[in-house]
Amino acid sequence: MSHLLREHAPITAAGWERIDQEARERLTPGLAARKLVDFSGPLGWQYSATSLGRIEPVKKVPFDGITAVRRRVLPLVELRADFALSRGELADGDRGAEDVDFGSLDAAAKNLVIAENTAVFHGWPAAGILGMAEVSTQKPIPLGDDCAKYPRHVAAAVDALRSEGIAGPYGVALGPAAHQRVLETSEHGGYPLLEHLREIVDGSLVWSPGVNGAVVMSLRGGDFLFESGEDISVGFDRLEGEAVHLYLEESFTFRVVTPEAAVSLTG
Repeated sequence: MSHLLREHAPITAAGWERIDQEARERLTPGLAARKLVDFSGPLGWQYSATSLGRIEPVKKVPFDGITAVRRRVLPLVELRADFALSRGELADGDRGAEDVDFGSLDAAAKNLVIAENTAVFHGWPAAGILGMAEVSTQKPIPLGDDCAKYPRHVAAAVDALRSEGIAGPYGVALGPAAHQRVLETSEHGGYPLLEHLREIVDGSLVWSPGVNGAVVMSLRGGDFLFESGEDISVGFDRLEGEAVHLYLEESFTFRVVTPEAAVSLTG
């Protein structure tokens, strides 16, 4: 029996397949961090902590002639986003309905995407996660609203990375407001701003819900490490009348190995 308890839900195999597919379609576009950092896993629900390869002294050792150290680890954090579906809607899906109401699943997926991206790019101190913009040793660059200056700002960020010996290619995580402005803007001669920025970084520009402004980073590998315990999965919680209570769940941690490998473009 899985800890997700899916076998206890009043949902057919075909119903679970539709739910999983709907979840993938809603999650994949917004999971920006996974497209820009090193992703390891999934390592399983039982995987609880990442070794940091470091130690700290145990100050009080109640044994004669003994010294002790404790290995440092970074615990994984478990994220869960609840939602509920109607048994009637699920039954209609089994009958072949193409317009099953997955609105609550959509909202839960959006919440999980924002939580994961925010933790990676801006940090989550209570969970022990330090975000790349938060710990970057690079001087932040104001992004502003003037799209005509975006190429200058991104080029300055890339130059700052190169001056620290941080090789490319480079990527940009664009917050929703900045991403929309970039998509809607063409430069003189009608050349899309999006393509100009891609040429500057020689890498990916990614729509990133949860990001404030933008973050420019190296994509060379080894600088930003995302470890997944359980990848995002759908589980069953309980049944209340016609409402089937489900949830999206994942466990992960994130760490910055090279603080100088990212530049924050503040919104």
